[in-house]
Amino acid sequence: MEGLQNTLTDRLYNFIIGLVLLWGFGINILICNIDFTTIHMDIGPICIAGTILMFAGVIISAKSQNPLISFLGYNLVVIPIGFMLNNILQGQDAAVIKETCVITAVVTIILIVLGSIFPGVFLSMRRILFISLLSILIVEFLFLFLGYSNSSLDWITALIFCGYIGYDWARAQRKPKTLDNAIDSVVELYLDIINLFLRLMGKRGKKSK
Repeated sequence: MEGLQNTLTDRLYNFIIGLVLLWGFGINILICNIDFTTIHMDIGPICIAGTILMFAGVIISAKSQNPLISFLGYNLVVIPIGFMLNNILQGQDAAVIKETCVITAVVTIILIVLGSIFPGVFLSMRRILFISLLSILIVEFLFLFLGYSNSSLDWITALIFCGYIGYDWARAQRKPKTLDNAIDSVVELYLDIINLFLRLMGKRGKKSK
């Protein structure tokens, strides 16, 4: 087990991050291509169970020093989100989904490059990003409760998650470059990217209707 905690080269460390990210997105694609419409399920308990699994996965990955257990935690996050995406993307235009995937990928790559070039800038944004995201979530909850809607919130939230992608990438590069830290970093980046995709998809999906 000690060998799993050895320091990796920068290139191998980042390659593993990319590979594990692709694994998660691959699982999501597989789940999204399954037709669940013929299966009669109560969506409420499924959503609750999925949320519990996601939180458990995040905690397991963060707390464990064993990369195999961290990878298990990552999958506990990825699989419920795959089912959530399957439900959200039902009825959406396939072309819009593909275009949004491409936009998300391009934006993510740009932010990873910027996070590598200007790590200090993104790392200094931690408090601002946290306060901004918390504020947006509170406003969205209030709007939902009051029955209001504001399309600009999606753009603001997407911008916040852009900042988080750069921040989490820069933070990943400051950690000891071990296999476990690579997987732990993927969990954070994966959630950032998925949230960015959902916000962009929400905007583009509305325009296509």
